[in-house]
Amino acid sequence: MVEVTIDSIRVSLMSQHRVVILKDTTSDRYLPIWIGPFEADAITVELQQMPLSRPMTHDLLKNTIQELGAKVNYIIVSALRDDIFYAELVLSVNGKEISIDSRPSDAIALAVRARAPIYVEESVMQSAAVTPDEDVEADDTVASLEPDNEELSIFQDFVDTLDMDDLENNE
Repeated sequence: MVEVTIDSIRVSLMSQHRVVILKDTTSDRYLPIWIGPFEADAITVELQQMPLSRPMTHDLLKNTIQELGAKVNYIIVSALRDDIFYAELVLSVNGKEISIDSRPSDAIALAVRARAPIYVEESVMQSAAVTPDEDVEADDTVASLEPDNEELSIFQDFVDTLDMDDLENNE
C-alpha cells in the first residue's frame, strides 16, 4: 500500500467533472481520479473547513460510524478495472477490521472528515500514476504530466489541450 495525500482538486473546463489528484507521500507520483462535482465539493468543504449549517451526506456517514462505536482506520483505492477506480473503507468494529466497498470519491470525502489515512494499492499506482516531466525548463510555470500507462493517456491529452497563455490573458 502506498500512502497518499490530496494534492489538489482540478476542474475540467470541458465538463462538470473534477479530478482529485492524490500524491504519493514518498515519491513524485500523482494519481488523478475523475470525480463528480458534488463529491469534489464535499471534499473541498472539509479541507477548507468551511462551516455548514447542516451536515452533508459524508458528515452523516462519519457521525453514524462513530455513534455505532466504529472507527475509520483508513481508506484504500484498491483496484482499477476497465478504467474505473474502486475503493474500500476499512473500519474497526467491536475489535474486528471490516472492509466496505466504496467509490473513491466517497471514501476520500469520508477520510478527510475522519482524519483517516488514504492509501492506494501499488498495482494501481503502477498502472495509473503519473510523474512530473523531468525535462521541464526551469522557467515553465506548469509541469507536464507523463502517464506511466498508455491506457491513461486521456489525462495527458486533457492537459495538452489547455491553453495556459489564454488563461493568463483573461486574468
